[in-house]
Amino acid sequence: MKFGIFGINTGPCASPETAAKVARAAEAAGFESAWTGEHVVLPDPQAPPSPAPPRHPMLDPAVALAFLAARTERLRLATGIIILPQRNPVVLAKELASVDVLSNGRLIFGLGAGYLRPEFDAVGASFTDRGVRCDESIDAIVALWTQERPSFAGRTLRFAGIDAHPRPVQKPHPPIVVGGTSAAAFARAARRGDGWYGFLRDLDATKADLGGLARAKSEAGRRRALEVSITPPPKLDLAGAERYRELGVDRLVLLAPARDEAAILRWVDETAESLVRKLT
Repeated sequence: MKFGIFGINTGPCASPETAAKVARAAEAAGFESAWTGEHVVLPDPQAPPSPAPPRHPMLDPAVALAFLAARTERLRLATGIIILPQRNPVVLAKELASVDVLSNGRLIFGLGAGYLRPEFDAVGASFTDRGVRCDESIDAIVALWTQERPSFAGRTLRFAGIDAHPRPVQKPHPPIVVGGTSAAAFARAARRGDGWYGFLRDLDATKADLGGLARAKSEAGRRRALEVSITPPPKLDLAGAERYRELGVDRLVLLAPARDEAAILRWVDETAESLVRKLT
Protein backbone atom coordinates (compact mmCIF):
# COMPACT_ATOMS: atom_id res chain seq x y z
CA MET A 1 0.00 0.00 0.00
CA LYS A 2 1.23 3.46 -0.92
CA PHE A 3 0.27 6.53 1.11
CA GLY A 4 -0.14 10.06 -0.15
CA ILE A 5 -1.12 13.30 1.55
CA PHE A 6 -3.84 15.45 -0.01
CA GLY A 7 -3.99 19.24 0.17
CA ILE A 8 -0.36 20.27 -0.15
CA ASN A 9 -1.37 23.50 -1.94
CA THR A 10 -4.49 24.51 -0.06
CA GLY A 11 -5.66 25.82 3.30
CA PRO A 12 -2.68 26.20 5.67
CA CYS A 13 -0.44 24.70 2.97
CA ALA A 14 -1.17 27.68 0.72
CA SER A 15 1.59 29.22 2.84
CA PRO A 16 4.92 28.31 1.20
CA GLU A 17 6.66 27.82 4.54
CA THR A 18 3.95 25.45 5.77
CA ALA A 19 3.76 23.53 2.49
CA ALA A 20 7.53 22.97 2.53
CA LYS A 21 7.54 21.82 6.16
CA VAL A 22 4.62 19.45 5.61
CA ALA A 23 6.11 18.00 2.41
CA ARG A 24 9.49 17.40 4.03
CA ALA A 25 7.84 15.87 7.09
CA ALA A 26 5.70 13.57 4.93
CA GLU A 27 8.74 12.48 2.93
CA ALA A 28 10.72 11.72 6.10
CA ALA A 29 7.75 9.82 7.57
CA GLY A 30 7.47 7.47 4.58
CA PHE A 31 4.62 8.99 2.60
CA GLU A 32 5.05 8.23 -1.10
CA SER A 33 3.35 11.28 -2.61
CA ALA A 34 1.84 14.73 -2.02
CA TRP A 35 -1.30 15.76 -3.92
CA THR A 36 -2.72 19.14 -4.88
CA GLY A 37 -6.32 20.13 -5.52
CA GLU A 38 -7.55 22.71 -7.99
CA HIS A 39 -10.27 25.29 -8.39
CA VAL A 40 -9.13 28.35 -10.34
CA VAL A 41 -12.07 30.29 -8.92
CA LEU A 42 -14.89 29.42 -6.52
CA PRO A 43 -18.51 30.62 -6.61
CA ASP A 44 -19.29 33.58 -4.36
CA PRO A 45 -21.45 33.05 -2.37
CA GLN A 46 -20.72 29.36 -1.93
CA ALA A 47 -23.52 27.10 -3.12
CA PRO A 48 -23.70 23.36 -3.80
CA PRO A 49 -21.84 21.62 -5.31
CA SER A 50 -18.99 24.05 -4.58
CA PRO A 51 -16.60 22.31 -2.13
CA ALA A 52 -15.16 25.37 -0.37
CA PRO A 53 -15.92 28.98 0.53
CA PRO A 54 -14.85 31.60 -2.03
CA ARG A 55 -11.94 32.92 0.06
CA HIS A 56 -10.41 29.50 0.66
CA PRO A 57 -6.74 29.79 -0.47
CA MET A 58 -5.56 27.38 -3.16
CA LEU A 59 -2.24 27.71 -5.01
CA ASP A 60 -1.91 26.75 -8.67
CA PRO A 61 -0.92 23.06 -8.78
CA ALA A 62 2.03 23.31 -11.17
CA VAL A 63 3.48 26.33 -9.38
CA ALA A 64 3.10 24.68 -5.97
CA LEU A 65 4.65 21.40 -7.11
CA ALA A 66 7.59 23.15 -8.77
CA PHE A 67 8.21 24.95 -5.47
CA LEU A 68 8.06 21.68 -3.54
CA ALA A 69 10.29 19.88 -6.05
CA ALA A 70 13.15 22.07 -4.84
CA ARG A 71 12.45 21.25 -1.20
CA THR A 72 12.05 17.48 -1.36
CA GLU A 73 14.07 14.61 -2.81
CA ARG A 74 11.92 11.49 -3.17
CA LEU A 75 8.28 12.51 -2.67
CA ARG A 76 6.11 11.99 -5.76
CA LEU A 77 4.33 15.23 -6.73
CA ALA A 78 0.76 14.77 -7.91
CA THR A 79 -1.98 16.97 -9.31
CA GLY A 80 -5.11 15.62 -7.72
CA ILE A 81 -6.71 16.90 -9.87
CA ILE A 82 -6.20 19.49 -12.60
CA ILE A 83 -9.52 20.43 -14.24
CA LEU A 84 -8.33 19.69 -17.73
CA PRO A 85 -11.10 21.16 -19.96
CA GLN A 86 -10.45 24.59 -18.42
CA ARG A 87 -6.82 24.53 -19.59
CA ASN A 88 -5.00 25.10 -22.86
CA PRO A 89 -3.46 21.62 -23.20
CA VAL A 90 -0.43 22.84 -25.19
CA VAL A 91 0.50 25.31 -22.45
CA LEU A 92 -0.28 22.77 -19.73
CA ALA A 93 1.92 20.14 -21.38
CA LYS A 94 4.84 22.58 -21.13
CA GLU A 95 4.07 23.45 -17.50
CA LEU A 96 3.82 19.83 -16.39
CA ALA A 97 6.87 18.70 -18.37
CA SER A 98 8.74 21.49 -16.59
CA VAL A 99 7.61 20.15 -13.20
CA ASP A 100 8.75 16.66 -14.16
CA VAL A 101 12.17 18.00 -15.21
CA LEU A 102 12.57 20.18 -12.11
CA SER A 103 11.64 17.25 -9.85
CA ASN A 104 13.82 14.76 -11.74
CA GLY A 105 10.86 12.62 -12.78
CA ARG A 106 8.50 12.74 -9.81
CA LEU A 107 5.30 14.12 -11.38
CA ILE A 108 1.96 12.28 -11.33
CA PHE A 109 -0.53 13.96 -13.69
CA GLY A 110 -3.98 13.68 -12.16
CA LEU A 111 -6.86 15.20 -14.12
CA GLY A 112 -10.61 15.42 -14.24
CA ALA A 113 -13.40 16.88 -16.34
CA GLY A 114 -14.75 19.23 -13.65
CA TYR A 115 -18.25 19.89 -12.38
CA LEU A 116 -18.60 23.57 -11.33
CA ARG A 117 -20.27 25.47 -14.16
CA PRO A 118 -19.55 28.96 -12.69
CA GLU A 119 -15.85 28.14 -12.79
CA PHE A 120 -16.04 27.20 -16.48
CA ASP A 121 -17.99 30.36 -17.25
CA ALA A 122 -15.42 32.52 -15.45
CA VAL A 123 -12.47 31.16 -17.45
CA GLY A 124 -14.38 31.21 -20.76
CA ALA A 125 -14.46 27.42 -21.18
CA SER A 126 -17.45 25.51 -22.51
CA PHE A 127 -19.16 23.36 -19.89
CA THR A 128 -21.32 21.27 -22.19
CA ASP A 129 -18.55 19.61 -24.21
CA ARG A 130 -16.03 19.26 -21.37
CA GLY A 131 -15.88 15.48 -21.71
CA VAL A 132 -14.81 15.57 -25.34
CA ARG A 133 -12.29 18.31 -24.67
CA CYS A 134 -10.93 16.40 -21.69
CA ASP A 135 -10.32 13.30 -23.82
CA GLU A 136 -8.76 15.26 -26.67
CA SER A 137 -6.58 17.24 -24.27
CA ILE A 138 -5.14 14.03 -22.80
CA ASP A 139 -4.32 12.77 -26.29
CA ALA A 140 -2.78 16.10 -27.28
CA ILE A 141 -0.58 16.26 -24.18
CA VAL A 142 0.64 12.71 -24.73
CA ALA A 143 1.45 13.62 -28.33
CA LEU A 144 3.50 16.61 -27.19
CA TRP A 145 5.32 14.50 -24.63
CA THR A 146 6.07 11.45 -26.78
CA GLN A 147 5.94 12.07 -30.53
CA GLU A 148 9.11 12.93 -32.44
CA ARG A 149 7.10 15.42 -34.49
CA PRO A 150 4.06 16.23 -32.37
CA SER A 151 0.74 16.68 -34.12
CA PHE A 152 -2.90 16.30 -33.21
CA ALA A 153 -6.19 16.77 -35.04
CA GLY A 154 -9.41 16.55 -33.07
CA ARG A 155 -12.79 18.19 -32.87
CA THR A 156 -11.73 20.84 -30.36
CA LEU A 157 -7.97 21.11 -30.92
CA ARG A 158 -5.40 20.70 -33.67
CA PHE A 159 -1.72 21.43 -34.17
CA ALA A 160 1.19 20.36 -36.36
CA GLY A 161 4.58 21.67 -37.40
CA ILE A 162 5.57 22.49 -33.81
CA ASP A 163 7.70 20.97 -31.06
CA ALA A 164 8.22 21.55 -27.33
CA HIS A 165 11.27 20.78 -25.21
CA PRO A 166 12.39 19.70 -22.73
CA ARG A 167 10.30 16.56 -22.70
CA PRO A 168 9.37 14.96 -19.36
CA VAL A 169 12.04 12.89 -17.62
CA GLN A 170 9.69 9.93 -17.16
CA LYS A 171 9.28 7.70 -20.20
CA PRO A 172 7.10 7.32 -22.09
CA HIS A 173 5.50 10.08 -19.98
CA PRO A 174 4.47 10.84 -16.37
CA PRO A 175 1.67 8.62 -15.04
CA ILE A 176 -1.78 9.86 -16.05
CA VAL A 177 -4.39 9.43 -13.32
CA VAL A 178 -8.05 10.10 -14.16
CA GLY A 179 -10.33 11.31 -11.39
CA GLY A 180 -14.09 11.03 -11.17
CA THR A 181 -16.81 8.50 -10.40
CA SER A 182 -19.05 8.76 -13.46
CA ALA A 183 -19.24 6.12 -16.18
CA ALA A 184 -17.46 8.58 -18.47
CA ALA A 185 -14.61 8.97 -15.96
CA PHE A 186 -14.23 5.20 -15.63
CA ALA A 187 -14.13 4.86 -19.42
CA ARG A 188 -11.58 7.69 -19.66
CA ALA A 189 -9.35 5.97 -17.12
CA ALA A 190 -9.65 2.61 -18.85
CA ARG A 191 -8.88 4.00 -22.30
CA ARG A 192 -6.37 6.76 -21.53
CA GLY A 193 -5.12 6.47 -17.96
CA ASP A 194 -2.40 4.74 -16.04
CA GLY A 195 -4.47 5.06 -12.89
CA TRP A 196 -7.79 6.19 -11.43
CA TYR A 197 -8.47 8.42 -8.40
CA GLY A 198 -11.59 8.65 -6.26
CA PHE A 199 -11.98 11.45 -3.73
CA LEU A 200 -13.76 10.94 -0.38
CA ARG A 201 -14.93 7.42 -1.17
CA ASP A 202 -15.91 5.14 1.70
CA LEU A 203 -15.54 1.38 1.48
CA ASP A 204 -18.98 0.75 -0.04
CA ALA A 205 -18.52 3.50 -2.62
CA THR A 206 -15.03 2.22 -3.43
CA LYS A 207 -16.35 -1.28 -3.99
CA ALA A 208 -18.94 0.08 -6.43
CA ASP A 209 -16.28 2.24 -8.13
CA LEU A 210 -14.04 -0.76 -8.66
CA GLY A 211 -16.93 -2.61 -10.25
CA GLY A 212 -17.48 0.33 -12.61
CA LEU A 213 -13.78 0.38 -13.47
CA ALA A 214 -13.78 -3.35 -14.15
CA ARG A 215 -16.68 -2.97 -16.57
CA ALA A 216 -14.99 -0.03 -18.29
CA LYS A 217 -11.76 -1.98 -18.65
CA SER A 218 -13.63 -4.92 -20.15
CA GLU A 219 -15.49 -2.69 -22.62
CA ALA A 220 -12.19 -1.03 -23.61
CA GLY A 221 -10.44 -4.38 -24.01
CA ARG A 222 -7.81 -3.28 -21.50
CA ARG A 223 -5.63 -5.95 -19.90
CA ARG A 224 -2.96 -3.71 -18.41
CA ALA A 225 -3.39 -2.98 -14.70
CA LEU A 226 -4.89 0.33 -13.61
CA GLU A 227 -3.45 1.76 -10.38
CA VAL A 228 -6.25 2.73 -7.98
CA SER A 229 -5.89 5.68 -5.60
CA ILE A 230 -8.54 6.65 -3.06
CA THR A 231 -8.97 9.51 -0.62
CA PRO A 232 -11.05 7.91 2.15
CA PRO A 233 -13.16 9.85 4.65
CA PRO A 234 -11.13 11.32 7.54
CA LYS A 235 -10.22 9.38 10.70
CA LEU A 236 -9.18 6.19 8.94
CA ASP A 237 -7.82 3.49 11.25
CA LEU A 238 -5.57 0.52 10.53
CA ALA A 239 -8.43 -1.95 10.09
CA GLY A 240 -10.12 0.38 7.62
CA ALA A 241 -6.92 0.86 5.63
CA GLU A 242 -6.48 -2.90 5.45
CA ARG A 243 -10.01 -3.26 4.09
CA TYR A 244 -9.21 -0.79 1.30
CA ARG A 245 -6.14 -2.84 0.47
CA GLU A 246 -8.21 -6.03 0.41
CA LEU A 247 -10.56 -4.40 -2.11
CA GLY A 248 -7.60 -3.78 -4.42
CA VAL A 249 -6.73 -0.14 -3.66
CA ASP A 250 -3.08 0.59 -4.39
CA ARG A 251 -2.73 4.03 -2.78
CA LEU A 252 -4.55 5.91 -0.03
CA VAL A 253 -4.28 9.68 -0.44
CA LEU A 254 -5.13 10.85 3.05
CA LEU A 255 -6.85 14.15 3.69
CA ALA A 256 -4.70 16.18 6.05
CA PRO A 257 -6.50 18.22 8.73
CA ALA A 258 -6.80 21.83 7.64
CA ARG A 259 -6.63 23.63 11.00
CA ASP A 260 -3.05 24.93 11.13
CA GLU A 261 0.56 23.98 10.49
CA ALA A 262 1.15 22.45 13.91
CA ALA A 263 -1.93 20.23 13.63
CA ILE A 264 -0.93 18.96 10.19
CA LEU A 265 2.62 18.18 11.29
CA ARG A 266 1.31 16.26 14.33
CA TRP A 267 -1.08 14.38 12.05
CA VAL A 268 1.81 13.41 9.71
CA ASP A 269 3.77 11.92 12.61
CA GLU A 270 0.75 10.14 14.11
CA THR A 271 -0.38 8.75 10.75
CA ALA A 272 3.09 7.53 9.91
CA GLU A 273 3.12 5.60 13.19
CA SER A 274 -0.42 4.22 13.00
CA LEU A 275 -0.72 3.47 9.26
CA VAL A 276 2.18 4.22 6.93
CA ARG A 277 4.93 2.20 8.62
CA LYS A 278 2.57 -0.72 9.24
CA LEU A 279 1.24 -1.12 5.71
CA THR A 280 4.03 -0.04 3.36
